[in-house]
Amino acid sequence: MGKSMLPLLFVFLLHVSASWAASDPLFNTISQCVSAQAKLQSGELSKILVAKDSPSYTSVLQNYIRNARFNTSATPKPVIIVTPTAESHVSAAVVCAKKSGIQIRIRSGGHDYEGVSYVSDVAFIIIDMFNLRSIDIDLKTQTAWVQTGATLGELYYSISQKSNTLGFPAGVCPTVGVGGHISGGGYGFLIRKFGLTTDNVVDAKIVDVQGRILDRKSMGEDLFWAIRGGGGASFGVILSFQIRLVTLPPTISVFHLERYLEENATDIVVKYQQVAPTTDENLFMRMLVQPVDSKVKKGEKTVRITIIAEFQGDANTLVALLGKEFPELGLKKGDIAEMSWIQSVLWWNQIPNGTAPSVLLERNVNDADFVRRKSDYLKTPIPRAGLESLWTKIVAIGKPGLVFNPYGGKMNQIPPTATPFAHRAGFLFKIQHSITWSEPGPEEEQLHTSEIRKLHDALTPYVSQNPRSAYLNYRDFDIGISQKGTYEEGKVYGEKYFNQNFDRLVQVKTQVDPENFFRNQQSIPTRSKA
Repeated sequence: MGKSMLPLLFVFLLHVSASWAASDPLFNTISQCVSAQAKLQSGELSKILVAKDSPSYTSVLQNYIRNARFNTSATPKPVIIVTPTAESHVSAAVVCAKKSGIQIRIRSGGHDYEGVSYVSDVAFIIIDMFNLRSIDIDLKTQTAWVQTGATLGELYYSISQKSNTLGFPAGVCPTVGVGGHISGGGYGFLIRKFGLTTDNVVDAKIVDVQGRILDRKSMGEDLFWAIRGGGGASFGVILSFQIRLVTLPPTISVFHLERYLEENATDIVVKYQQVAPTTDENLFMRMLVQPVDSKVKKGEKTVRITIIAEFQGDANTLVALLGKEFPELGLKKGDIAEMSWIQSVLWWNQIPNGTAPSVLLERNVNDADFVRRKSDYLKTPIPRAGLESLWTKIVAIGKPGLVFNPYGGKMNQIPPTATPFAHRAGFLFKIQHSITWSEPGPEEEQLHTSEIRKLHDALTPYVSQNPRSAYLNYRDFDIGISQKGTYEEGKVYGEKYFNQNFDRLVQVKTQVDPENFFRNQQSIPTRSKA
């Protein structure tokens, strides 16, 4: 940009954000740099840079805060929000943030359980990807290019409008952003048949620390490996993924069964742990464990077991399968509903039967509960005595519950080093610890955080050890954070998330981002910072 243009740019900036521009030179610096890097016309700049005193700042910031714990007056706020509408805008934002020495946070859907994609303890800007949401499906190759600001619901809907036989193995929640979901691993009710979401990625586009836009060929296989389960935000800004769609049968069967301790719940859980990871790979059976009011003894608490399942096939086949392998469940044909894949997506979200799939396009912005999540992995079944002890502790703690997600099937066939996601053969279940509340305030947060930590402690004798493994997309600061960006700090949480793959991630990080520009409280460190 020539010197003659600078006065005009300053006039424009003052017009857009007079008080902010006058009080914060950083906004001026970033604005000038982004305009020059992306070759923007003056009217375009105001559409992609949101200053703190902009009328739209609060709504843009809050729209994709999916955890109300990080939507308080005390939560650190970004200096600027960048809302790119073109890939070049992302490149410019990275270059300009690096020049200015300010950290960035990268947000697609905002579902990060620790708010990493939109909160920082140091001055920062957010690159919010929500405008970059295009989905281009190629039925001939059965692939699709999906920008990382798209949601899973938008992806599922787009596939359903093109094909009745194709789907994609990703998460249940339709408002989850594609970017974080895939780069952190990603899974859903097709995991035992098709593996992780990231196992079905064939290409990607990323902005690296130099602002270059790279695809699989130009980024190289090491970086492509790292961003498929190692978390994209440690390595750059992922723009899009090319995914491989999967072929599904016309009939899918689902069921939802509940049992209480006063019934035969413990017997069911004992057998469930044997069957769920070993049964036909077409069957996924999730199990919820929750403290609830007893139906038998008024005023007392008990534990309810809920099994939510999907089978790639018809109801008769499913009844026969579980009648043989899991008779304790007592599944009858009347318990089962048959539907298409896209209808099953709605069913998992408890959306009434007959609702048009277009409901998946709803983003439900600025809508969040207070949540905390933790994770564990089970390598051996919990024995009956252990379950009975666990039930007592769950009732005593009072609110948090557990979600068991079975592995096996395809997960046993993919080597643990194929992607950064190492929890493959030998792991029976991933367990999510879950607590949600609606009352604001530090006392409530302290109470419910204490409760979920107690539940996590109660699982200690039964779950994986050395390391006690965890799932990156259920991000949890309790397992360690980085304050100085050192290898030693990163290893504490890195080996829990990635097991033996952590050091390879560090090698890739050191190669592509040696100055550790892309960093957060749980990012991959560089060797040079050791």
